[in-house]
Amino acid sequence: MSQHTQALTRFLASLDYQQLPEAVISRTEELFLDWLGSALASQGAHPIPLFERYVAKMGPGTGPAGILVNGQTTSAYFAALVNGASSHLVEQDDLHNSSVLHPATVVFPAVLAAAQDLGKSGRDLIVAAVAGYEAGIRIGEFLGRSHYRIFHTTATVGTLAAAVGVGKLMGFNPQQFTHLLGTAGTQAAGLWEFLRDAADSKQLHTAKAAADGLLAAYLTGEGLSGAQNILEGEQGMAAGMSSDANPACLSDRLGSRWALTETSFKFHASCRHTHPAADALLALMQREGLGAEDIASVTTRVHQAAIDVLGRVEVPQSVHQAKFSMGTVLGLIAVYGKAGLPEFHQHALSDARVGAFRDKVRMVLDNDVDDAYPQRWLGRVLVTTVQGRSLQGSIDEPRGDPGNTLSRAELEDKFRRLLAFSGARSDEQASGLLEQVWHLRHLDDLSVLTCIGRPS
Repeated sequence: MSQHTQALTRFLASLDYQQLPEAVISRTEELFLDWLGSALASQGAHPIPLFERYVAKMGPGTGPAGILVNGQTTSAYFAALVNGASSHLVEQDDLHNSSVLHPATVVFPAVLAAAQDLGKSGRDLIVAAVAGYEAGIRIGEFLGRSHYRIFHTTATVGTLAAAVGVGKLMGFNPQQFTHLLGTAGTQAAGLWEFLRDAADSKQLHTAKAAADGLLAAYLTGEGLSGAQNILEGEQGMAAGMSSDANPACLSDRLGSRWALTETSFKFHASCRHTHPAADALLALMQREGLGAEDIASVTTRVHQAAIDVLGRVEVPQSVHQAKFSMGTVLGLIAVYGKAGLPEFHQHALSDARVGAFRDKVRMVLDNDVDDAYPQRWLGRVLVTTVQGRSLQGSIDEPRGDPGNTLSRAELEDKFRRLLAFSGARSDEQASGLLEQVWHLRHLDDLSVLTCIGRPS
């Protein structure tokens, strides 16, 4: 095991609530709220009921941990499974730029389920989540851009991030964290091929990452051993899943750089790779007073990963696949001025104007944009109008990035809109959940987070 992995496991074992700056604690509460809204927004939407039916068949009928979308209880493992699936469906969960990891959708399902199972407090949950974020982000950065080209980082790295969060709840020492990483890492999987077919694999990825991370922690707690050098070993994750791994990322400024605070909130309800161009186009149209009918073509200048992920989708066959179509997202922006959940579900596949605009959009690789990625996600668009004008639009920080973040009031508004979209909770019940989340650090009983407004 290298010095970098050792430094990481020592940091994770020694982390405690008193070390956390107020900014980290507050941001964890905000990220938790954002995750909770994303999970509840998918109530009743395909394929989440499939996961619910699987749990009803295979899991216990009741248990200590709550399933958000149906208010039922089950074991921690099965609650993490469903909550992990549901929070990654509507494409509103957070993203960390340089690791290209969606931490919330894997960390929070695992630590909430385990915390409810183990009788832990809100403070315990916050520390566990911070541990999961800090480890997961650094492991994602370690595996690098080459990993993301084939592997869905949130699925692979997410398994380890979830495991670390639960391991922290269980009070693991450095050696236990080493075994934990080995057991989680050997389970890590998730491939991008599903995008070509509009398959449901993305929700399976986060479901399994959360549940298998929890499984790894509970088995480690029982004494199961894991590979001692799963990250950097000759037959470890980097060897099999990366060609540009950088071990120094694993120990980067531990305890002084709080990577959790670098995480971005999603404003548009689509793949994050579409957001820079969407923001740049919207700003350009507002600046020039253009409507969709005034635009003859749009060229988006993007990083290579955007082409790798979004280039798989030509004509979307489902709402979820439409969220990975640059042309569809920009079509919604051009026609409706926004690309939220109502726009996707009501117009993305059926509005001829959106479809026509989609055909006007193309992506090209921009070396400057690519060089900045993944640390910075730059938005660059070139618009040609029907009158023949050539206009450029650019943004350097998409809406929701740390330098262009959402306020607590905006996060509350987003949360209410997500719950209203699915009908998962009434506005009054949303207010009750907001009250609990903003006092997460003071909660002794975490069951309230999954029982407020529980469906009858």
